[in-house]
Amino acid sequence: MTSGQQAKGTPRPGGSPGGSPGGEVTMRAIVQESYGSAGVLHMAQIPSPGIGEDEVLIQVHAAGLDRGTWHVTTGLPYALRLAYGIRAPKNPVPGLDLAGTVIAVGAAVTRFSAGDHVFGAGKGPFAEYATARESQLARKPANISFEQASVVPVSACTALQALRTAGPITPGQKVLVLGASGGVGSYAVQLAKASGAVVTGVSSTGKMDLVRSLGADHVIDYTRQDFADGSEHYDLILDIAGNPGLARLRRALTRTGTAVITGGEEGGPWTGSIDRQFRALALSPFISQRLTMVLAKAEAADLEHLAGLIEAGTLTPTLDRTYPLEQVPDAMRYFDAGKTRGKIAITIPKSGS
Repeated sequence: MTSGQQAKGTPRPGGSPGGSPGGEVTMRAIVQESYGSAGVLHMAQIPSPGIGEDEVLIQVHAAGLDRGTWHVTTGLPYALRLAYGIRAPKNPVPGLDLAGTVIAVGAAVTRFSAGDHVFGAGKGPFAEYATARESQLARKPANISFEQASVVPVSACTALQALRTAGPITPGQKVLVLGASGGVGSYAVQLAKASGAVVTGVSSTGKMDLVRSLGADHVIDYTRQDFADGSEHYDLILDIAGNPGLARLRRALTRTGTAVITGGEEGGPWTGSIDRQFRALALSPFISQRLTMVLAKAEAADLEHLAGLIEAGTLTPTLDRTYPLEQVPDAMRYFDAGKTRGKIAITIPKSGS
C-alpha cells in the first residue's frame, strides 16, 4: 500500500474486527476453496484487503446475492472459469453487490472520503470489509436501508442497460419481461413502466402478485399460458430468466420488434446459455426483427441515475429476505431453489455488535 493511501486512512486493528497475534488486521468472511454447491462456502477469519490507488475500502453492512455470484460459486458454465480461475476462484471470497461505509480511499480517489455511505459493485463483499473501484460506486440513497441498497447495483444496472440497448421507449409501446419476479426483472418492470410502456410480466403462479405490485399492466403465468401463442405481439422483449428458443421469441415480437437477451440458465455445462445469445446476434442481420444481448456492468453514472430514481420514489428495491453472514450457504440454497421474489441480502454487522 502506498504512503498516499495510508495518509488517507488505512484501517488498523482498532478499526477492524480483529487482529492476528502478529498484528495483522483480519476479518470474518465467507470463503470457498473450490467450485461447487452451497456446501463449499464456509466462514473463516482472513486478512483484511488492501486498496489500490483508484479503490475504496468499505466496511460492508450488507451484500446482495445475485445470479452471477451463484455462477462463480458453482463454476458453471465451465467457460467462466477462464476468467475466474480454472480449479477454484482466484478470489476465495464471493459476492459482488455491496452497501456500506467508506473506511479508506486510495491516493487517486476524488469522489469519496471516509464516512461516506456508498453502494455499488465490489470485490468479495461476503465479508466485513471489501474493496471497490471508485468507478463502480455511488452514494447510497438516503431513503433506503443498507440492505435495500445492496440489492440494487448489478441487477438494476442490468435492467437499465438492457432497456437502453433496446433503444428509447416511447409511451404506449408493448414491453414483455420474461423473469419479471426475479432480481433483474423486478427492476425492468419498474423502469419500463416509468418510461410509459405497457408492461406485461411473465412469472410463476405464486409470484404473479409481486409482478402486479411492481406496476405491470398484465401478468402471464407461464405454467398456464404461452407468451408466444400469437395472442399478443410486443415491441420489446427482455429475456432475463427464460430459456425460449429464438423462434418463440420471434413469434412474440412485432415485425420490427426487438428482443434483448440478458440471461438464461439452460444449455450445456460448457457455455450455458451463451451460445443462444451469440446465435441471436448472428441471425439478427438477416431478419426484420432485432435480436441482441447485453453484458451489463455496474458503473458510477448508472448507479447515480438509479439512486436518483430511488430517491424520487420511481424505483423501489424488492427485498425478499435477509440472511446473516454465517448463513450464506442457506441463502444460496434458497436462491438455487428458485423461491426468491426479487432479491436476497446478506447482513454483516461489525464484530462485537
